[in-house]
Amino acid sequence: MATAKSYSVEGKETGTVELPAALFDQQVNEHLLYQAVKTFLTNQRQGTAKVKSRVEVSGGGRKPWKQKGTGRARSGSNTSPVWVGGGRAHGPEPHAYHLELPKKQRRLALTSALSLKAREAKVAVLGDLKMDGPKSKTIASMLGAMGLGGTKTLFVFGAHEENVHKSCRNLSKLSTTLAHQVNTYGLLDCETVVFTQSGLKRLTEVFAR
Repeated sequence: MATAKSYSVEGKETGTVELPAALFDQQVNEHLLYQAVKTFLTNQRQGTAKVKSRVEVSGGGRKPWKQKGTGRARSGSNTSPVWVGGGRAHGPEPHAYHLELPKKQRRLALTSALSLKAREAKVAVLGDLKMDGPKSKTIASMLGAMGLGGTKTLFVFGAHEENVHKSCRNLSKLSTTLAHQVNTYGLLDCETVVFTQSGLKRLTEVFAR
């Protein structure tokens, strides 16, 4: 049975919470974790790398010197790749790097990442945050009380709260996401995952099927 420590909105430990076994107590498939991370990072590439070929660089037209009699190598154009300032041979061209991972494999990779974090005791559950206005100091002090002040942390919320979002975005080691948008890379890229109560409920509704 997978469990996690629970905390109040002030950062005080209040006990433990049982985590859904369908998400947090499954076999960890390392190869699927690798595939999911590779797919995510590959899809971040813009694919806009481009260099000029010999037909695109400035120059060309007139033959640099006559074919024979100069004692130098034959040359037909100063846009040749062997010339300084010439075009690039076989250079990169804009193209898509997009990869797809089957839905079933994405789900298994996600449950593997969640189960791995649970086994490492890197999952915490927090009461739902409500703030009257954005204030990063409040979030920072709460993380300090939880012992996560210098830890790379991922907050998972059930719904978007504008004031909470603005309070979190100025903290360098803190990132946020919504429960239905959680991905394998985001889970593995942090040291600790903190779910709000509504975030954990929403995660269970979406992925524990």
